[in-house]
Amino acid sequence: MLARDHRIVSGTHLRLVQRRGVRFANPCFVMNTLVTTPDSPARYGFVVAKSVGGAVVRNKVKRRLRALAALSLVDQDSGRDVVVRALPPAAHASFEDLKVLWDIAIKKSQR
Repeated sequence: MLARDHRIVSGTHLRLVQRRGVRFANPCFVMNTLVTTPDSPARYGFVVAKSVGGAVVRNKVKRRLRALAALSLVDQDSGRDVVVRALPPAAHASFEDLKVLWDIAIKKSQR
């Protein structure tokens, strides 16, 4: 689980990052990244709609995305807020497939 310092907990802030952030899309998810102050920690928010699947499937996708976010905290610089919106193909993707797509999106967002 991500520590509270690394989570976006406000719905208002989640929508702000989605609207103003730079968008990176792939078949399984859309990642919006917003640069914040350099001394703030990297924070993540996740949106998994019912179109992805039932509750069990949505929770599995959220767990996988949270795990990927925790793995990338080691490499990612601070000062970024990231919102990830899962798309229906994420329900059928393996963790390894999601990791490859995640790494590509993170590298693009750090440019």
